[in-house]
Amino acid sequence: MTRILIHGSKGRMGQALITGAARIPDAEITGKVDLGDSLDEALPAADVVIDFTFHSATLGVALKCASLGKALVIGTTGHDETAKKSIQDLASVIPMVWASNYSTGVNTLFWLTRQAAEILGPDFDLEVVEMHHRLKKDAPSGTAETLGEILASVRQSQLKNVARHGRHGIVGERTSEEIGMHSLRGGDVVGDHTVIFAANGERLELTHKASSRDTFAHGALRAALWVVRQKPGLYSMQNVLGLSK
Repeated sequence: MTRILIHGSKGRMGQALITGAARIPDAEITGKVDLGDSLDEALPAADVVIDFTFHSATLGVALKCASLGKALVIGTTGHDETAKKSIQDLASVIPMVWASNYSTGVNTLFWLTRQAAEILGPDFDLEVVEMHHRLKKDAPSGTAETLGEILASVRQSQLKNVARHGRHGIVGERTSEEIGMHSLRGGDVVGDHTVIFAANGERLELTHKASSRDTFAHGALRAALWVVRQKPGLYSMQNVLGLSK
């Protein structure tokens, strides 16, 4: 039995995780922590923490997990580079899964995106389009960032150097190096992501659309059950699913 603490238990993802865990015989929710609750009191009884709160809280959670040797699954996005580095350093102490998206379908999209980029080569222009609900605070989404990073890595470049976030006015002709990143917001969209490969005479589009947060919750719970059996290190959902090269 894997004992799980949900950090951010009152949020939409937190509630989906609690509901999903009830359907998994090997999972037990031993802690439900949100604003006003004590993580210090609940943490000792858990084997792993699933954190779906806000990026500003992640480092503190990771430090507490490291101090007690607890595994960690991180579902927050929007961290700056300094915070990312501080959190990643703690993977030398505890096993940690950090993914921009825990959907099995999206992680298959990650894999397909890399394969397509390698097969199609440099003659195709690359664009990423994502849409989320009107309440989402960060843009582009963490999933879109991951897709962009995959495309950039195949082209042997860094996303920060080639990303083109939207276009407005007289921007000139599109360069072959740039990767377009476009964010749409509205309504209650759970998460849509499309990767476009466009060349003269043809276009390939890879799309994933999420209609329920249950798919993310199922993936995060799967990651939690997996990570408690691993050595200290930083893992992705690709590792959990066996899709990593």
